[in-house]
Amino acid sequence: MTPKEPQPDIVPTARYARVLSIAGSDSGGGAGIQADLKTIAALGCYGMTAITAITAQNTLGVRAIHALPPELLAQQIDAVVEDIGVDAVKIGMLHDEGVVQVVANAIRRHRFAQVVLDPVMVASSGDKLITASTVDRLVDTLFPLATLITPNLDETAWLLRLNAIDADALEGAANRLHDLGAHAVLLKGGHLCGPQLTDLLRLPDGRLLRWEATRIPTRNTHGTGCSLSSAIACHLALGAPLAEAVALGRDYVRQALRAGADMQLGHGHGPLDHGHAPRATRRLPL
Repeated sequence: MTPKEPQPDIVPTARYARVLSIAGSDSGGGAGIQADLKTIAALGCYGMTAITAITAQNTLGVRAIHALPPELLAQQIDAVVEDIGVDAVKIGMLHDEGVVQVVANAIRRHRFAQVVLDPVMVASSGDKLITASTVDRLVDTLFPLATLITPNLDETAWLLRLNAIDADALEGAANRLHDLGAHAVLLKGGHLCGPQLTDLLRLPDGRLLRWEATRIPTRNTHGTGCSLSSAIACHLALGAPLAEAVALGRDYVRQALRAGADMQLGHGHGPLDHGHAPRATRRLPL
């Protein structure tokens, strides 16, 4: 064989925007780690994962959850950070108190600057995914470390020990979550009744931003919250201020909902169309 000619060295001049998802795996591919990676790639960023648990689920619901050892989760995070680096972190399902503590320790150890916490407690099917004691640990330990938390209204009601939350109660609920330690709060109004939806962002300085929108008629909503929190993390990794990152993340998810509204996948709540308008990988200076 003729030896290959040596290739000239390529001097690196750019890098990827790096987003780490710490979340559970969805075997159906519509939510969790799978939805996060699809979102991150579609927005031109480089996705990495630290898996907290493996679930057996599909569009109809969750059948089983198998937790991974907390020590393995810590090793996944450290392996990614120590070699590749992280610009933003998205946190999803944390199934028990030990895992919450591992993630909190990692945030402090690696001094993550941008952290989006989606406190996943209830699946789209209505299945509860974590215990009440884990919710308490999540609030006490992770709320103060997160740049932004993104609960839906069912999760907010559970956090605040309320029966339900309507559009008139959004501001008060956001302020109460801030009092629990959250720096910034995005309350997602997808569970409001009626055709009109309201999302409310409470910024760290107390300013409130509202987005009013008409509900997109579709049953394909599985993984909406996972995709939104990942989209926001992507825009933070790319350098957008918090309010702009939230607005851009909302736009991406609404377009993905609209693009996938007439698609059929499974017999329950199908996924968004994450790849409706993929973007070229963004190049950041070294």
